[in-house]
Amino acid sequence: MLSLDLPSTAFSEKIQLTSRILLIEDEELIRNMIALNLEEEGYEVIKANNGREALNILERQHLQGFGDNIDMVILDLMLPEVNGLDVCRLLRYRGNMIPILILSAKAAETDRVLGLEVGADDYLTKPFSMRELVARCRALIRRNSVNNNISESVRQFKDISLFPDECRVMVRGQEVNLSPKEFRLLELFMTYPKRVWDREQLIENIWGADFMGDTKTVDVHIRWLREKLEKDASHPEYLITVRGFGYRFG
Repeated sequence: MLSLDLPSTAFSEKIQLTSRILLIEDEELIRNMIALNLEEEGYEVIKANNGREALNILERQHLQGFGDNIDMVILDLMLPEVNGLDVCRLLRYRGNMIPILILSAKAAETDRVLGLEVGADDYLTKPFSMRELVARCRALIRRNSVNNNISESVRQFKDISLFPDECRVMVRGQEVNLSPKEFRLLELFMTYPKRVWDREQLIENIWGADFMGDTKTVDVHIRWLREKLEKDASHPEYLITVRGFGYRFG
């Protein structure tokens, strides 16, 4: 049975700024009880009852920009449509490092290890104390906030790290030398992963609206970037050609 103890104000630390938590749980009673307790602690809770709905919510908030960021995810494993492990895998594959707390009735060590290995930050088994859940959420959000303050200017995707303030790029642990245009192209791509850019949009953002040269210069710079970033430039995994539209990153 789920423990329904409400967090008392003597034990709870009210947060000063509203953090947003995406709660993915298909059992309505548990979903509503968790949401109620988190909201009483001052968190804003967005609810999803299956994996596909959760992925759509995260995709929308990514496209809408930083103003609507979700600060962490509470994720059940046994979900319809897309299960919790696959949700976790997809987020990490896409470079989304949002804190993830798995909730699951699977208490075996192998299940906990698997959840952490696919990218979760914490694992809590059912039944659980609501007070412990709130405390773990608070700790994950606090830790992520500290990490963001330390590395807020770093762009990270898989094996590529870009440091805007230092104009420096690391690929698979090795620093690579990029020209200013190559660096700005990569920074734009990494800021908006998965977005498709056509040549005209890239020209306007990198070369400027008054650029009078051939738009094919974009293709040349993409080829140069691929040679420096990809393991195999002829089969890119980062800079992808979307035929008939343009290029996307990741």
